[in-house]
Amino acid sequence: MSEDGVSAPLLGRCGFYVEKKKRYCKMVVAKGKTFCGEHAIAATQEDDRKRIPCPLDPKHTVFEDQLAKHLKKCNSREKPKPVYYIQDINAGHEEDVEQMPLSSRSKEDLDLLIKRLKKAIRGLTCKHEEKILSHTALHEALNDTKNGDFAFKHLKQQASILGNMDSLGLLGPNRCFVEFGAGKGKLSHWIDICLQAADNVHFLLVERATTRFKVDGKHKSRRPVFERLQVDIQHLCLSKVPFLRDQKPPVVGIGKHLCGTATDLALRCLLESHPCNSEARDTEPSQKRLRLELPDGGSGEVEEGQPSLAPDPSSEARKGLKVAGVAIALCCHHRCDWRHYVGREFFRVLGLGATEFSAFQRMSSWATCGLRRPHSDRTPPQENTEDQEEHEQGVESENSFDGVLCAEDREHIGRLCKLLIDHGRVYYLQQKGYTAMLQYYTSPDVSLENVLLTAFPAKTT
Repeated sequence: MSEDGVSAPLLGRCGFYVEKKKRYCKMVVAKGKTFCGEHAIAATQEDDRKRIPCPLDPKHTVFEDQLAKHLKKCNSREKPKPVYYIQDINAGHEEDVEQMPLSSRSKEDLDLLIKRLKKAIRGLTCKHEEKILSHTALHEALNDTKNGDFAFKHLKQQASILGNMDSLGLLGPNRCFVEFGAGKGKLSHWIDICLQAADNVHFLLVERATTRFKVDGKHKSRRPVFERLQVDIQHLCLSKVPFLRDQKPPVVGIGKHLCGTATDLALRCLLESHPCNSEARDTEPSQKRLRLELPDGGSGEVEEGQPSLAPDPSSEARKGLKVAGVAIALCCHHRCDWRHYVGREFFRVLGLGATEFSAFQRMSSWATCGLRRPHSDRTPPQENTEDQEEHEQGVESENSFDGVLCAEDREHIGRLCKLLIDHGRVYYLQQKGYTAMLQYYTSPDVSLENVLLTAFPAKTT
């Protein structure tokens, strides 16, 4: 009898006792066998066939005499790439960046970085407009007492995102919503509920990870509008997705807590993801510097050959896709990366570069890392699941700066870093011919990551 009191395995199931789980294996066995294929190695008395680790994934085993057959169907084999997969199409140009932990910097270096940060944000709007809205599509769910506090917080955020999109005219018929870092697809789900009476509405759910408990199936019986693309945003060419290529509908890019660099990849995917742009992305601009006026009245320099901060509605990317708008709830700036960051020209105008970005990106975690519960394992940067409140925070130890900066100062500096990084994204969208805004879409008690980035095509005179 096993330790849990079970005297024998279930009928027709494997007879191998899994010590770690304190129960018998529940896999179905072949007729006349005692053990499943995975545990047959423990039953050498059954036959003389040898099991070996799979060369594609040593976490499972296979009969040696069936290896060739197994390799053709193993789930770990490399699968054919979809037509919309283009390696690193949204990655940006790679540069060598000095990666120095903040804890390794001297107090003098840290003071200098903070001075440069405060100089850079001078003249920028440091407090966003508060636009905490709701939408009738979620009223029933928001009033459902069966929802716990955790679900209620997510519903409030989704309701406010929909409310903000509605106020900007981004919700409507005859368009395709592309949800980046879709996870289960809850944001698309509520937009679909909102647009039940609308015609020609399609959803593309972009998620690189395999996701359980997806909401896609809830919509199949009504109309086939949900299509899931399992691909990293870095390699996604939207203009090659069959539906967008053939139908060419207006596209609205959405995302809820799109983590760090995934936001920049999504913006590139929407506005630059076109095969015609691949050569331009790999070309370095010249080093001559030009004087440039900033929209806030200041001025700076930018390298010749880079796009100016003026709108550029005639770009090749605009020819490939018609992007009707963007609504992305931002998250985890400490996971940003200089290579992928869309605001690099904005940083250069301010006299900043990759070294400063690397430091500010790390310092941005100070805004929230002291205010969260500690977490252990977290999901990858681009995965957005409803099973967690936020993504990992606190890349720098709190104790590393005791006696240098108090907790309140660290939080303030962290928020300034987030602000600067987000303004780079706003100016990038302005370059592409969009009116872009940052606003608080929910309160800090609902989510500490409470900034929404929205954009829509600027009116041309």
